[in-house]
Amino acid sequence: MGKRILVVDDAAVMRFMLSKILTAGGYEVVGESATGADAVKKYKTLKPDLVTMDLTMPEVSGINALKAIRSFDPEAKVIICSAMGQRILINEAMQAGAMDFIIKPFEDYQVLDAVNRLLK
Repeated sequence: MGKRILVVDDAAVMRFMLSKILTAGGYEVVGESATGADAVKKYKTLKPDLVTMDLTMPEVSGINALKAIRSFDPEAKVIICSAMGQRILINEAMQAGAMDFIIKPFEDYQVLDAVNRLLK
């Protein structure tokens, strides 16, 4: 069984694309979340090895979800997956503990390279 990943993005098409890329790369997608609040809940129950996190989401932003996850699991591995125009938010997320970032739109290899660096 591959390493376990939680995919967080408010866009269903992005969750689908990321899940497809990760599964093809040998990883197990153990859950998906469309909101930051749901991501925090699922992280606690699923205990994934890594999270891909969008920044702009309803209810709780990706940055606040990242901070919440890192508050109870300081070793949490989170990769931000966000659009180029959000460079300031990406910098804020890196300061909050994100370990890498992928700029949308992305190529499959960019996702797998980032994940492989953290999990292999």
